[in-house]
Amino acid sequence: MSAGSPGKKPAPRRRRSMTAALAVLAAATGAAALVSCSTDNGNNSSSSVSPRPTPPNTASFSGSPPSAMASSAKSAVASAKAEASAAASSASARASEFEASVSAEVERANAAAASELMKVEGHGNATADVALTGKPRSQTGGVFAVVVNITNRTDKKANYAVQVDFKDPDGKVVETRYVGAENLDPGERAQPLAISRKPPELKLTAKVAKAQRY
Repeated sequence: MSAGSPGKKPAPRRRRSMTAALAVLAAATGAAALVSCSTDNGNNSSSSVSPRPTPPNTASFSGSPPSAMASSAKSAVASAKAEASAAASSASARASEFEASVSAEVERANAAAASELMKVEGHGNATADVALTGKPRSQTGGVFAVVVNITNRTDKKANYAVQVDFKDPDGKVVETRYVGAENLDPGERAQPLAISRKPPELKLTAKVAKAQRY
């Protein structure tokens, strides 16, 4: 049978050559597909991932930022101080308004009393002639005030100077006021007011520290 006749099997060498050619072609096709997938994946990745933000350069920063707790504490302290200051100012203003209703003559007598008591040592000679009574806050604009009841228990006309101390719950003197009464006849009574300028929230008590008859 001739080489060109049908049904004759190809020679072994030719089969090996065809097999090798097919293997090379398959390898080339696979490599091309791999490159294509890699390229596609790279494109998809670049389109879906956002660039990472660059952190700030802290080299030029100085100091350290306060913590949230420290800032909150400082804010609370500042707020408390502001409220206390506002309360004190308000109390002082109300006391001034109330004192404005007192006559100029009484104010002059109070100034004279303060001057007189500067000379006095101890409690003075007239503490038995002085007593304190409370004044309703509804009548004083909310400030703490006491009525200083001064009675001339002698048989001669006299002047009086009285020092009133305001104390906190611990017994500490936090404020001092002076009141006076002049030209009291025997048996006559005067009732000047001692007015605190401290915030009304403070629980104060009043006491006669000095009383001088002159």
